[in-house]
Amino acid sequence: MKKQDTLNSYIRQALVEFSEHCALTDFQGVTFQYGDVARKVAKLHILFEHAGLRPGDKVALCGRNSAQWAVALLASLTYGSVAVPILHEFKPDNIHHLVTHSDARLLFTDEHTWENLDTAQMPGLEGVVLIKDYSLLYSRNKRLTEAREGLNRLFGERFPERFKPEMLSVHEEKADEAALINYTSGSTGFSKGVVLTYGNLWSNLQFCIDGLTFLKPGDPMISMLPLAHMYGLMVELLHPFAKGCHIYFLTRTPSPKVILGAFAEVKPKLIVAVPLILEKIVKTRIFPELEKPVMKVLLHLPYIDEKVYNKVRSKMLAAFGGNLLEMIIGGAGLNKDVEKFLRRIRFPYTVGYGMTECGPLICYAPWDVQRPGSCGRLVDRMEGRIDSADPEHTPGVLWVRGANVMKGYYKNEEATAQVMDEDGWMKTGDICQRDPDGFLYIRGRDKNMILGPSGQNIYPEEIEQVLNNMPYVGESIVVSRDGKLVALVYPDMEAVSRENIGEERLKEIMEENRRQLNVSQPAYSQVGEMIIHHEEFEKTPKRSIKRYLYS
Repeated sequence: MKKQDTLNSYIRQALVEFSEHCALTDFQGVTFQYGDVARKVAKLHILFEHAGLRPGDKVALCGRNSAQWAVALLASLTYGSVAVPILHEFKPDNIHHLVTHSDARLLFTDEHTWENLDTAQMPGLEGVVLIKDYSLLYSRNKRLTEAREGLNRLFGERFPERFKPEMLSVHEEKADEAALINYTSGSTGFSKGVVLTYGNLWSNLQFCIDGLTFLKPGDPMISMLPLAHMYGLMVELLHPFAKGCHIYFLTRTPSPKVILGAFAEVKPKLIVAVPLILEKIVKTRIFPELEKPVMKVLLHLPYIDEKVYNKVRSKMLAAFGGNLLEMIIGGAGLNKDVEKFLRRIRFPYTVGYGMTECGPLICYAPWDVQRPGSCGRLVDRMEGRIDSADPEHTPGVLWVRGANVMKGYYKNEEATAQVMDEDGWMKTGDICQRDPDGFLYIRGRDKNMILGPSGQNIYPEEIEQVLNNMPYVGESIVVSRDGKLVALVYPDMEAVSRENIGEERLKEIMEENRRQLNVSQPAYSQVGEMIIHHEEFEKTPKRSIKRYLYS
């Protein structure tokens, strides 16, 4: 694969070079080769052109992950329009608002989402296209209607000879030209439209190409994360596509059963996931086995313990399809007990760090050099600074600058000014430390920091890390109420049910957890009360708890 200087050059190169390779598959459904994708992209270009779309016009996409969703995105990027991926989990009112706010002229959506939408709430929209087959669901644009009805004829006129991928022309973009508006998933409240340029996307893609060299043309890859989220869009779609990989989309809700079935069939070399998937497998399948009396004895015997750990490692790798070379965890840090165990068995995982505003990559390190508790080192073409006199020992807010950093928030100069300074530095809002070798360690969110009674900085995430490792705790958040720290706990309902623990006994256990937790905390970080939640905390699509709902 030849190095390219632009995003669209990489996309076009893949379409031409790998034209006869499998490109996109709906798991247990349709498959498109790279040549098929080129043909579909060329047809959508003609549709856009005849509908009067110009480079810079907005095209929204809202639906479940699928091969056709991916094609529509690639068509938008290579045409020069600004793609606006919208999470299909958003409520209809939110989708209406984002389509309108983004000034989208076209919307690609699926049947399920379309059922609940009202075009009267999206007055600027000229047409709605069904993702499944690109049929027209709604049109206010006569030229769009006519173009869709005569699309095969128009395609034949444009390409009278047999179409070949090398005939596809792509938009010659400038690095600072807007390519995509991605709305943040709102763990702190309101969605903002992050404007990412072609240069931002190219820089992220180039880092993946340079840093994840073990992924080769033809290798299978599973897309599990929402494509409307930058983590999934970049690392699970654009990156493997540029390399000529075969990408499978889980078109159904990715439950553990569906995911493990897909791993067994696809056998991916790279898996990109949120911590929840890995933690659930380790906590429910591995830890209970290791707690059995005979296993505890074996794990204390020299030489035998290594054999046991090697067997556990082999079983885990087999659960992920047997060919796994690296699993990248993002979106949040790993549970410390799980991380310690995974390092002990040399499981090939690493924790990365990024945010929508950086398209998304900020930090990464390969699994065999990654350090416990760290999220890696700054990626290529990025620099960072920590607002602290002694970043190695005293945490401070991380600022970043470089090729990955967004242009700003769409139609929101005030929000942009709050996070970006005149020199191009962007405030991440994350509290970090850095070791002498440049590895970063996230201690918490600036917005979540609680001021202690004597002005101490309390990072609730650090308390939650300890609490989440305690008996029968599924997940937790620590908030300040009436001047004291309160822990809200959603119990590990599987364990509670399995061991038939009643409500009163559960309260006793949580109170004991609170006492034990406080032993590990300084006086100003003591938790004064535990409140049991019987329903799972509301989350964003990337599985972050919507903390603002519980403050």
